[in-house]
Amino acid sequence: MKRLLIISPYFPPTNAADMQRIRMSLPYFNMFGWEPEVVTVDDKYSDFEKDELLLQSIPVGTKVHKIKALNKKWTSKIGLGSIALRSMPYYRKKVNSLLKSGKYDLIYFSTTQFPVCILGAYWKRKFNMPYVIDMQDPWHSEYYRDKPKGQRPRKYWFSYLLNKSLEPIAIKNCDGLISVSKIYIDDLKERYPVIKNIPEATITFGSFKKDLEIAETNQQQFKPILSREFINIVYIGRGGLDMHKSITPLFVALKTGLDNEHVLFNRIRFFFIGTSYACEGKGTPTILPLAKQYGVEGNVTEITDRISFYHTLVTLKQADALFIPGSDDPKYTASKIYPYLLTYKPLLSIFNSKSGAVDVLNEFGLTDNYTYDATDFLHDKIYSFLLKMIKKEVPPPRL
Repeated sequence: MKRLLIISPYFPPTNAADMQRIRMSLPYFNMFGWEPEVVTVDDKYSDFEKDELLLQSIPVGTKVHKIKALNKKWTSKIGLGSIALRSMPYYRKKVNSLLKSGKYDLIYFSTTQFPVCILGAYWKRKFNMPYVIDMQDPWHSEYYRDKPKGQRPRKYWFSYLLNKSLEPIAIKNCDGLISVSKIYIDDLKERYPVIKNIPEATITFGSFKKDLEIAETNQQQFKPILSREFINIVYIGRGGLDMHKSITPLFVALKTGLDNEHVLFNRIRFFFIGTSYACEGKGTPTILPLAKQYGVEGNVTEITDRISFYHTLVTLKQADALFIPGSDDPKYTASKIYPYLLTYKPLLSIFNSKSGAVDVLNEFGLTDNYTYDATDFLHDKIYSFLLKMIKKEVPPPRL
């Protein structure tokens, strides 16, 4: 059995999106001849909410090494909050110790806390240890470069310059790439020709059937968010101005319905939940202002606070239908597609026509899978979907 050392700064019980791929894949490594061990930051150093139920999905006997990180209470005074940067010296020390004392065959980075990936080049040089990086998102990106200041993330220029400096150190020395989208790999191989012949694999965001079982068993723990007196159409995931092009046609169709057949369409309620990565109570709404712009705010609820992973699954199962909006960045890959499909709920999606998510949804034969920039009569089709939801004429997907 080959030994695999997984680097993931977040790990259960921390409820962070970028650790889900590792968590869901752990049961399968042994099947392919790998014995995985995880090196993660102790959850007490993380701001994310904790979800103890996540621990039920971890295979018994999984070896997890926990490390420290610099206390954010002190580092935030100089503007440093990144868990990757705060944990890097501790990662270096711990993994050095592991590589000296035991035989490992590969290091596997799967995280969006990208700066920690530069340690792969260090361990390769020091211990001749190969490493693979799993790209869940683009690392260095030009997407926000031409955006107005108000649309850029906080500390944009610091992050931009840091990512531009660190990405080549990690990528040019890696021995393989995995990605949720082939576009990410193609971009990297074009940017760094030295890696054009290294192994690659595209593995989309997945889902884990056991999660639905855990959610169902524990659903009484979660306070209901939806109201049974309405037709609830739900999206749970990040918001952002980059999703406005996908959401605008929905609000236009809803407004048309409210103007033409108010009693019928007023039965619909849209929920956008967990739209901000900010700490609880500090998120800025990005969807509700758009709803107000189109006069449909009475039918739209935005909850910026994130909810736990299993509360998410329970809420999706309680919804009457689900909605997935895409980004105006065609490279964006939605992580929720397969969990949504496993609920067997009617599904409406609107993406950029160049997004890989369109092909994935088409493969499953979903009929209400649209693009905001290439679908003819888009508003009419969304209006029809909403009307059929009101009349209970939308069948669940047949996967």
